[in-house]
Amino acid sequence: MTAGRKVVGHSRDWGTPKKYVEAVREVFGGTVDLDPCSKRFSVVKARVEYLLPEHDGLRESWNFPTIYVNPPYGADQEHGTTIKNWLRKCDEAHRLHGSEVLALVPVATNTDHWKRYVFGKAAAICFLYDTRLRFLVGGQDGGKGAPMSCAMVYWGANFERFFEVFMRYGAVVDIGKLKGLQIGRETDGNGQREFADFI
Repeated sequence: MTAGRKVVGHSRDWGTPKKYVEAVREVFGGTVDLDPCSKRFSVVKARVEYLLPEHDGLRESWNFPTIYVNPPYGADQEHGTTIKNWLRKCDEAHRLHGSEVLALVPVATNTDHWKRYVFGKAAAICFLYDTRLRFLVGGQDGGKGAPMSCAMVYWGANFERFFEVFMRYGAVVDIGKLKGLQIGRETDGNGQREFADFI
């Protein structure tokens, strides 16, 4: 997804830049327990990695204390999934297992997946200052810059730690007070209806 537009992704090897991997480890106290959508040349080195495309991380357990997610941004036509499915799993892991979860995702605040699984669910967002975040390709720097703005989204209880670490990389916003609130309305042609139920 790029700002709500559908993209069919062919490459799944857009690795997280090393500086963000180090920041993720710092938030988590040094250890990433699960990377559910790892890539062959990933530098995350989580304790448990579900390697794409061999393992469908959406079907595996996410019952781990710390989880880092750099999901495929495009649609996976083979499995019928999109980034929405990955964000739903981030929210579920935090809600059901108490996991601390960080996800590197495109800034797409107008999309259903942000409205359902980020706003009212996550604790914080860091809108990254990198104009065109340069993903690793084949584990190496030098990949093309992302065609969209990116953010690190945090589901967890330690906002202060997230703030302390990620203020180096962008504008950190505390959205924890939105939990449980009704946010926004959408007109469906027949009047007003609720956008999403965040209870």
